[in-house]
Amino acid sequence: MAAHASWKGFLKLSLVSVPVKAYTAAASGNEITLHQLHARTHARIQYKKFAPEVGEVSGDEIVKGYEYDKGQYVIIDDEEIDKLRTESDKSIRIDGFIPPEALSSVYLGGKTYYLTPDGPVGQKPYKLLQVGMEENKVCGIAEVVISQKEQVVLIQSIDGLLAMTVLNRKDEVKSASAFKDEITESEATEAEKNLADTLIKASIIKDFDFSLYKDLYKDKLTKLIQMKIEGKEVVQVQDPEEPKIINLMEALKRSVAEAQAAGGARPAPKGAKAELKQAPSEKGEKPAAASKKKKVG
Repeated sequence: MAAHASWKGFLKLSLVSVPVKAYTAAASGNEITLHQLHARTHARIQYKKFAPEVGEVSGDEIVKGYEYDKGQYVIIDDEEIDKLRTESDKSIRIDGFIPPEALSSVYLGGKTYYLTPDGPVGQKPYKLLQVGMEENKVCGIAEVVISQKEQVVLIQSIDGLLAMTVLNRKDEVKSASAFKDEITESEATEAEKNLADTLIKASIIKDFDFSLYKDLYKDKLTKLIQMKIEGKEVVQVQDPEEPKIINLMEALKRSVAEAQAAGGARPAPKGAKAELKQAPSEKGEKPAAASKKKKVG
């Protein structure tokens, strides 16, 4: 089934206007959902919309309102909100371009969307803009209205496509200086500095492949669910205890040795060793089959 565009409008740079569609970059449908159930009956917990003196209400009976005084509301219709929007609200307005390092990653807090040309007329200007940004190694800073809110976004060229990432504004992010008093000045010896430098250089990952990072917790949760369905008792195999090293120099030396032995290979992800297994039965008998499961709502 074709992906559904989250937004349609124009990508504008000065007098150049490119019709585009935006698709959310986040994949969906891979999550494992654990529902809330009543502890005794296993009936599904339900959340119903309720209004005093009315009872349960359906979605088509609900409107939006702003409380301008205690208990006093003014009703705002979606159609009225649409009337406030101008043509510029349907555009991604590029203010200019910056090198990627000019913006701290701390501001990259929102969703990312892939932008594609909307129709044949947008193909050429889209490609000119994408290639030009890639060759000049720049990103675009722009503004756009998404979900009824003016957003600042970063436009990047990624694998031949333009991508738009919603940014946190500066006043929405805590300054690092607010936490500076948590850091105390500590003098390191020249030997410690050299070892730390060697450790960092030895730990540089060659041919980095981000796809190797998997959701290990999801894999374990899937296995746990299957074991529970089969009526098996579950125990966890603990990680082997790491050696306790109090001396910083000793810790640095051992870490350097391990990193150099790995030779830039990606280490095993944290938690990869932790595993689930079936608990042994007291008398060695096979685990009992799963009991007849209660019907859940």
